[in-house]
Formats: sequence, C-alpha cells, structure tokens
Amino acid sequence: MAQREHHYQVSVEWTGNKGQGTASYKAYDRDYQMSAGEKAPIAGSSDPAFLGDATRWNPEDLLVASASACHKLWYLHLCAEAGIIVQAYRDDAEGTMVEGKTGCFTRIVLKPQVSISSGDPELARMLHHRAHSLCYIANSLNFPVQCEPTIVQY
Repeated sequence: MAQREHHYQVSVEWTGNKGQGTASYKAYDRDYQMSAGEKAPIAGSSDPAFLGDATRWNPEDLLVASASACHKLWYLHLCAEAGIIVQAYRDDAEGTMVEGKTGCFTRIVLKPQVSISSGDPELARMLHHRAHSLCYIANSLNFPVQCEPTIVQY
C-alpha cells in the first residue's frame, strides 16, 4: 500500500508588541493568534510561568490536547467498527514538562472516562490500547503517553 502524505498549514501571528517590540524580556506580551484556513482562530500565549496570559491556550496545553483528541478520534472509530456504542467521552488528560537545560515533556497521561450503552466493556477497555497504537500524535512524540481509561456501561 502506498503511503499517503497529509500536509497542514497554520499561521501564528504574534500580537503582543506593546510598542517597544522585544526591547527587554518584560517589554512585550506573549500573546499570539493561530489560524488555519477558514477555521476559528485560537488565542494563544505562553504559560503564566513564562509571563503568559492564563486565559489563552499555550503550546503545552495544545500538545496535551492534541494527544488527547487524536486518541479519542481513533477510539471512537474503533468502537464504531466493533459495535460498541459510546454515549459519552471525556478525558481529563495531564502532561508533565520539566524545565532544565532545554526543558521537555516527560509524559502525558490520558484519563478517558467512557460511557457505553451497548457492547462488551472489556473490549471497550482494550480498544484504548489499539487506539493508542494508531494515534498519529502519540506515535510522533519521544516520551511516553499513558492511558488510564474508565469504562461505565449503563
């Protein structure tokens, strides 16, 4: 089977120039706007620990959210194919980043809470492992992404 390539283009525009540019570390805001085609823009900043705006998404939030969303999309796909009817899905994912010489993420823990109305709960749990192995984001990271699912059947 031939490999298919997918290309993604986004624009990130810094909006935090307060008039002096980067004259000093505290002279500018970390705010930026992300956009991609006709999609709604996303307001970004840095983590508040790095003088960012806590009300805006930061790159670290977006990395954890990307891993969580990719896993969820694969999981829902696999459940649909397996005849498991998912009624609700929520993931309170957590990421750990360590500052050091360069700083890096050391892990992400996904904590999906899944409610199913039909299908085998054990298979529903096992499909998280398959979803993890297929997740494009998790496969692209150089640190562990763990999954601790909870399945509730009603």
